Amino acid sequence: MKINIILRNCAITIMAFSAIQSCKVPSRDGELFEPNPIVLERMEVKTLETGSKMPPFELPDMYGQMVSHEQFSDAEVLVVAFISNHCPTSQAYEDRIIRFVEDYEDKGVTLVAINPNSPFGLLPEECSYSDLDDTFETMSIRAEHKGYNFTYLYDGDNHAVSLLFGPVSTPHFFVFDSERILRYNGRMDEIERPGTANGEDLRKAVDQVLAGEEVSNPRTSAFGCSVKWSWLDEWVSRINREWREQEITIDFIDKNGVEEIMANDTENLRLVNVWASWCGPCVQELPDLLEINRYYRNRRFEMVMISADSPDKKDDALRILRNNHMAVSNFIFNDTKRDDLIYAIDPDWRGAIPYTLLIEPGGNIIYKHQGVINDLELKRIIVEHPLLGRYY
Repeated sequence: MKINIILRNCAITIMAFSAIQSCKVPSRDGELFEPNPIVLERMEVKTLETGSKMPPFELPDMYGQMVSHEQFSDAEVLVVAFISNHCPTSQAYEDRIIRFVEDYEDKGVTLVAINPNSPFGLLPEECSYSDLDDTFETMSIRAEHKGYNFTYLYDGDNHAVSLLFGPVSTPHFFVFDSERILRYNGRMDEIERPGTANGEDLRKAVDQVLAGEEVSNPRTSAFGCSVKWSWLDEWVSRINREWREQEITIDFIDKNGVEEIMANDTENLRLVNVWASWCGPCVQELPDLLEINRYYRNRRFEMVMISADSPDKKDDALRILRNNHMAVSNFIFNDTKRDDLIYAIDPDWRGAIPYTLLIEPGGNIIYKHQGVINDLELKRIIVEHPLLGRYY
């Protein structure tokens, strides 16, 4: 669809510059939704009480189409689920939510999901179990990748709806009966890891509502990642500022040192990027590489940058690394014999840069790419590797 193509282009632009960008997205009726997140003053958030009337809502879905609560008026039971892209707990429940929709769609039950998180409240390091952040632009990427069979709405601009429901985490489920009275709120089930439960708490509550019975346990805990309210921006800004203020250095390395790096005698996945200060595409992808490092650096992952600049251009390489806040392990090859660098990195490599490799402990290369990386593809390879994974 044309909508998908435009949205993907916007999302790629967002990720390429590692910043919150404005991206107009055409809805199916031709109108434009333009995400415009703002920072709110800190406020107390209260979770909707059992027996309360469902707050009305109108939010954009992942394609920019405005969706109202009135569009679900035929549902005997309406489940409102607050979920997110980045959270490992939320991801752990994705397949269970999909199965729930499949099992209950013929019983008069509708589930609609809402992403409550503000882009201003989320750090890259909090995405260490994911390939995506929680911006509007990434929602369709996750939905299409996982095959969501439910409506997915965005509330990250000003939390207009989330503040009325009061989710404490993602995921958090709210069950409303035909009169749109809240009958249950809390978890889907009590066992997070996939393959061990099937949404028993949510299913029991919905079954009891459908049967006209009182819900036996109308309120449960909602374990997961805290909602990323926009007023967390001060904390996020402080961490980002501390990152930018880190000292960045670059050291000389010889052929033997490069061979040791490629042997990867560690317990971590190691990403190696060969670049140069004079290489436009190399510099172009530095923001993406920085984001990848910040996503996964606190897990079993590390990044090494090797400059192919001439040794006398060390200062040029260091200047670019500092301008891009590349606080990783930085090296510059100490010899002008480029063949020595090439063969130490990969005998099959012809020498064009940028060149990126992902290496398992023990030196097994599981990914190599000549040219600018596809950061989404690489993130998925990293996070889905057994050394990391999407869940706790």
